[in-house]
Order: sequence, then C-alpha cells, then structure tokens
Amino acid sequence: MMSALPPVIDPLDKQQALAGLWHPALLGMVNSTAIKLARIQGEFVWHSHEHEDEMFLVVQGRLRLEFRDGARVLEAGQFLIVPRGVEHRPVAEKECLILLIEPLETVNTGNTESELRRDGVLPI
Repeated sequence: MMSALPPVIDPLDKQQALAGLWHPALLGMVNSTAIKLARIQGEFVWHSHEHEDEMFLVVQGRLRLEFRDGARVLEAGQFLIVPRGVEHRPVAEKECLILLIEPLETVNTGNTESELRRDGVLPI
C-alpha cells in the first residue's frame, strides 16, 4: 500500500529540463513500458525498430510521421503507434513536444547509426 499520493506529471512543466532537441528523457514507467519526453524540430533519420512498437503522442505542436508509402500528420493530443519493423521518420517543421511510449531499452534511431542516436535516457 502506498503511503503517499502518486505525483501529477505535466509534460509542459518538464520540457525545460530536457537536454536539447532529439534528447528523450524518462518521465516515468508503467510496468515495463517507458514514458519518454522529447523536444524535436527538423527531420530525424529513417529507421525502424526490429523488436519494439513505438507510440508517438503529440503534447504541443505538430508532428509529421513519414513512412515509405506516405505520411501522417499529428496535432496536439493525437497519437500514432508505429508497429515494429516499419521504417519511419519523424519530422517537425516547428519545435514540437512529444511523448514516446515504448520499452525502456528502445534506441531512438533503431537500426540506423546516426549522430542523433541516444543509447539511454535519463530521468527528469
């Protein structure tokens, strides 16, 4: 039994603690699933995740998720689940704040080597 109430987390309040663009940080865990926060802008690298599904939830701004056969645009409050193995590329023309819901060990660039690769996430 918990002795204290669980905290309320507001991603908008946490964004100032992020290290920079494309640097996801850990907000919390739900069982074995990580809730990561990231500020993004510009084009990310084409990549896929062989073993993990990945959920993108837009907190603020607009995100375009490109796929080899088309694209989807997400507005604040909307989310999309990218199935494992599907190649994709996040693009944000203006700065965008997103939540990533995925296994903790998921590497942001998946199977692609890039200077944007982050092998771990730190809690904020």
